[in-house]
Amino acid sequence: MKNVFPPYKLGPFRHRHSGSVVLLIVLVLVLIAGGSGLVWYYYRQNDGDGDERILMAGVTRGPFEQIVLEQGVVESSSSVEIKCEVKSGASNTTEILWVIEEGTHVDKGDKLVELRTSALERDLVQQQIVCNTSYALVVQAENTLRAAEIARVEYLEGAFRQEEQAALSEIFVAEENLRRAQLAFQSTERLAARGIVSALQMEGDQFAVEKARNELDAAQTKLDVLRKYTRAKMLKQFDSDIATAQARWDSEKQSHELEMEKLEEIKEQIANCTILAPEAGQVVYANTFSGFGGGSEFVVEEGALVRENQVLIRLPDPTKMQVKANVNESRISMIRAGMPVSIEFDAIRGRKFRGRVTRVNQYAEPTSWRSGNIREYATFIEIFDPPEDVRSGMSAEVRILAERHSDVLQLPVQALYETRGRFFCLLKDGDRWETREIQVGSSNDSYMIVEAGLEEGDRVVLNPRAYVDRLELPAMQDADSGPDQEALPAEPGVEGPESAGPDRRGGPPTDLPGGPGSDGQDRADGSGKDTSARGGSKPSGQHEGSGP
Repeated sequence: MKNVFPPYKLGPFRHRHSGSVVLLIVLVLVLIAGGSGLVWYYYRQNDGDGDERILMAGVTRGPFEQIVLEQGVVESSSSVEIKCEVKSGASNTTEILWVIEEGTHVDKGDKLVELRTSALERDLVQQQIVCNTSYALVVQAENTLRAAEIARVEYLEGAFRQEEQAALSEIFVAEENLRRAQLAFQSTERLAARGIVSALQMEGDQFAVEKARNELDAAQTKLDVLRKYTRAKMLKQFDSDIATAQARWDSEKQSHELEMEKLEEIKEQIANCTILAPEAGQVVYANTFSGFGGGSEFVVEEGALVRENQVLIRLPDPTKMQVKANVNESRISMIRAGMPVSIEFDAIRGRKFRGRVTRVNQYAEPTSWRSGNIREYATFIEIFDPPEDVRSGMSAEVRILAERHSDVLQLPVQALYETRGRFFCLLKDGDRWETREIQVGSSNDSYMIVEAGLEEGDRVVLNPRAYVDRLELPAMQDADSGPDQEALPAEPGVEGPESAGPDRRGGPPTDLPGGPGSDGQDRADGSGKDTSARGGSKPSGQHEGSGP
């Protein structure tokens, strides 16, 4: 049979195929050898415990820092708030007619906001009418008072004197009539003694004398009544009229003054509708936003309705900036005024700025239904030499240096086993396992200070809870039992609360500025107290920072 493919055409293809197979086999062998070496090295690093994968860590000595990491908002520590000073009417709101653009730099006296004045102008016209009416009543009351005063004088100088003169005249006439009647009766008596007149005529003259005497007594009584009672009665009446007129006049004057004050107040409210800058600064709107439609949202814009004393604009002082950060209640006890802070702004990445804690609020911030039972406390941080491009409302990340030690013994927090308020570590040396109780101090995200029980270079198991069957715990008293109760044996399968480690992010900055001295063990607030001697304290799972 004839060969279709001559030998000289198959040679090159056969040689190329054989070389590729050999190269593939060599590559597979290299990968298998490398993987075997890595496996051998991994188990070798874990003390060569056969196939059991035990994670180990060494106890080291070095610097330790405790950092509280939070997010905050930039604001000015010296900010002028521009409020709506227009008193709310029936609608309790006033409309913004015009507002200056946010971010504008203004000088003292520049117009910031203009509110609608149409309703106030209508009130001004109505109030002017009321004021005119009240002024007319004041004039009328004053004239009534003056008329009452004139009537009193008129009575004393006119009517009373006329009545008094008339009474005196009647007395004078009565006295003259009495004198004449007496003379006539005396003459009649002499004639009767001579028998010239009769007894009846003498009796008539005697009656005339008695009549004249009665008329004189009546005239004198009339004068006494006029002087003692009628005059006093009339003066009381006039004084009462004067007092009543005076009271009415005072009342009308006060009412008119109140109406005038209300008129001036409306004029002042109209003037307050034009809000001017009390000092120079940069305009920042006092907008408020509420998530999930909470109903408290407010945006400063034309047409927005504002209420009395509502903040519309803030004029922050750019040379006095601060950061307001809300700190969880589990960390607030670590923070005190004076602690150094490293600040990084979201808008200026790659640069860190120095600051310090100036104030920590004693009361928690208001909470909402979304925050649950979480309590946060406002912490205010001063910014040293703030840059010009930092503005109010920017987000910032603050790292508060709560504690620093230059040289302390420490181990990873994962290597701790806690039960009934005591701390243990699991050590392994060859085939020998050892449970050792230790005394601990402060902790951060990764490491905890060891005060007693371990030495530098000791190697401990990182996950002791995975080997509870190898833990040999001593008999100990339950944390909730009294001193007279019998101590309970420790059960490896049932332990107390575990230090689960911090639940916050972050670690210490590599270039934290403004911190305390690096020698010795110092508090970050510069107090100089040694805070590492807290033997037996529970590791704070809420502390921030990183290990050495």
